[in-house]
Amino acid sequence: MAQDLLGSGARPLRVAVIGSGPSAFYAVEALFKVEGLTCRCDMFERLPTPFGLVRGGVAPDHQKIKGVARIYDQIAQDPRYRFFGNVEIGRDLSVDDLRAAYDCRIWAIGNEGDRRLGIPGEDLVGVHSATAFVGWYNGHPDHQRHRFDLDRVRRVAVIGNGNVAMDVARILLQEPSRLESTDISDEALAALRRSEVEEVVLIGRRGPAQAAFSPKELKEIADLDGVAVDVDAAEVELDPASAAWLEEAAPRSAQRNVALLHELASADPASGRKLRTVFRASPRSVLGEDGRVVGLELERNQLEADAAGVPRPHGTGQTERVDCDLVLAAIGYRGVPLPGLPFCERRGIVPNDAGRVLESPDGAVLPGDYVVGWAKRGPTGLIGNNSPDSKDTVAALVDDLGQRTAASLSDDDASAVPALLATRGVDFVDYADWQAYDGWEVAQGVHRGKVRHKLTDAGAILAVMRQLRGSA
Repeated sequence: MAQDLLGSGARPLRVAVIGSGPSAFYAVEALFKVEGLTCRCDMFERLPTPFGLVRGGVAPDHQKIKGVARIYDQIAQDPRYRFFGNVEIGRDLSVDDLRAAYDCRIWAIGNEGDRRLGIPGEDLVGVHSATAFVGWYNGHPDHQRHRFDLDRVRRVAVIGNGNVAMDVARILLQEPSRLESTDISDEALAALRRSEVEEVVLIGRRGPAQAAFSPKELKEIADLDGVAVDVDAAEVELDPASAAWLEEAAPRSAQRNVALLHELASADPASGRKLRTVFRASPRSVLGEDGRVVGLELERNQLEADAAGVPRPHGTGQTERVDCDLVLAAIGYRGVPLPGLPFCERRGIVPNDAGRVLESPDGAVLPGDYVVGWAKRGPTGLIGNNSPDSKDTVAALVDDLGQRTAASLSDDDASAVPALLATRGVDFVDYADWQAYDGWEVAQGVHRGKVRHKLTDAGAILAVMRQLRGSA
């Protein structure tokens, strides 16, 4: 690589990665694996702790999935990597600051907002997003203000039937004792011990063949001691459009879901806490009394194949009521606009062309800015899907380097960004701070008989990090 090009030994490529979830770490890994490329990567995270939804979104009883963080930890050991935690873009650093200090910026900011239901009554007390509930039981600092009053809840309506909805249902239905050794927050565990929840109703607007949960997630609930899955045989009968789609174009997971649902529908009813499935139904309004939710009005749907043969729901006008004391909307995440960064309001993502950020949804490419993960494609896919996605964006970034010269940055000193943060009074944390705190969480967890003990307040986490930093 010629020395007058970015990424040469004489002029290393300087990259800012904003966000610290899976897509961010996979992007760093992909950059470090590019043959002949010399680069340095600085990662920025607004929380003091890294790993995004691996830490704050994966259910506490799925510890094996959380083990993927060990891969990210290995990436972070590379001397070309630096971590800047407790740094919020738009508050502590601006987008223009990053453009002045780095050749390229990779936006891995995820989808931190929620999609709203858009129906009457969704602002009643007792209506929450599944995102808020997941963040609450996982100890995410953003969601500790929420109160779910599980000691006065008998029936929970979960709108949506993806894996997040199944996680929520499983946490609500299983015996709290199964969660005691996990990293669930202390407050959430205490609330679940007081819980009076007897039934979770899972509501999907399409049919059983299009259910978004995986067979593994459904079976995991069906296998819980003291929990019954109540499937009405009429609910899982396939309409003609779904039957044709299932035979010709559906993924194998859909076929397994339908087979498992039929098996559950034919089983003898069991006692205990219950998961009930409702298909082909859309919420039309949240019903309330004295400002609090008491039920949902649903409209029944029928499925009709579109031009591509994919079954789509259409309302029939037939309505029914489901009484409930708590509503959790698991209908997807949505991006949040960041000052100085283009945003597509319609899709809730950063507008891009194959990872290259665009000035507007139909605008020109914004040189030097790239996007990965959910901020790029929307809230789709599992953790592993972020690896090829990030690789594709990095490939586009590397291709673009051939069109750029090694223009001088306003300050090419590696100490410039830490110095700038210091002048602004930002107490950023580095990866060594995180490692020390990570060890503290694990040690505290061992003392309590858990895998780790999380603090749920960012200020409290920072206080421990400062204490550990001082003792070191």
